[in-house]
Amino acid sequence: MRIGLMLQDNCLGSAVSSILDILAVAESVRPSVDPSIPPLEVVVAASSRRVRSTAGATFTATRTLRELDDLDVVLIPAPATFTGADTKTALESLQGRAAVRALLAVAPRGPRIAAACTGVFTLAETGLLDGRRVTTTWFLVSTFRERYPTVSVDLNRMVVADGPFLTAGAAFAHIDLALTIVREMSADLARRVARLLLVDDRPSQATYVIYDHLFHEDPIVLAFERHVRQHLEQKFDTSAVAREIGTSRRTLERRTRGTLGLSPLEIVQRLRMERADHLRQTTDLTTDGIAHRVGYSSPETLRALRRRSLRGGAANSAPNGESIGR
Repeated sequence: MRIGLMLQDNCLGSAVSSILDILAVAESVRPSVDPSIPPLEVVVAASSRRVRSTAGATFTATRTLRELDDLDVVLIPAPATFTGADTKTALESLQGRAAVRALLAVAPRGPRIAAACTGVFTLAETGLLDGRRVTTTWFLVSTFRERYPTVSVDLNRMVVADGPFLTAGAAFAHIDLALTIVREMSADLARRVARLLLVDDRPSQATYVIYDHLFHEDPIVLAFERHVRQHLEQKFDTSAVAREIGTSRRTLERRTRGTLGLSPLEIVQRLRMERADHLRQTTDLTTDGIAHRVGYSSPETLRALRRRSLRGGAANSAPNGESIGR
């Protein structure tokens, strides 16, 4: 199994290092787990001989971007960008455009192509993901949806497989991506590596999402979020809130789904969980008191949402009869 890391300057150093370490450990223990598993060979490809990471570490490329033909997997770690504007700048840079050309050249030859975090933007820029399902870094999902409207984003999975493509979520989801590649070779080998490196199973990044940090500029969604935060303790009704902010229910639902991939109710539920977590950490309120402060008459409703969130499921329905304004 020959795996190539496609690097760009200002890549996330910890992401590259974690991938290299996981694959190195996998190769080290492979003979003892099952010597019939094909050896792992890792190469680094880039448009320049030396690639500098965010932490100042330097990685040496052993191949150019034109030497990817014999690879089984091409893996794109994240450029270290944390805003939509910086991500777009990186995509439009000379290295960003070179990476896109290299992927388009190698894709017809059929390697597995994997990407994590903002590296998924590079893969999406090729058009190869159009009509497919992916995951990406949660805090730039609005930018991603705006730039690639035909690509479906699933934040309820840490790693998403669709055809020859593997995508993973934010930052340290590179670990999950590398383990998934190992798991496709051998589940036993992946389990051994995970035990040795103390890597826990993390099926979803949804529980890590902080809605204060979802970057978007849709005025209706921003007005909706402000209204909800100011009235979080009140019973929620989609139609009533839509009227309060000067729009229709249908428009509100279309805009929240288009911007964040969530219904108005799902946004309210997640904002309530976010506020509840804050109150749990900063006050002495009981669970009953916290539930009332975030708009629930019963603490069991809050507990049900928390359990669903920890399982990585979307809050598509209202537990215990929560009003959805119908």
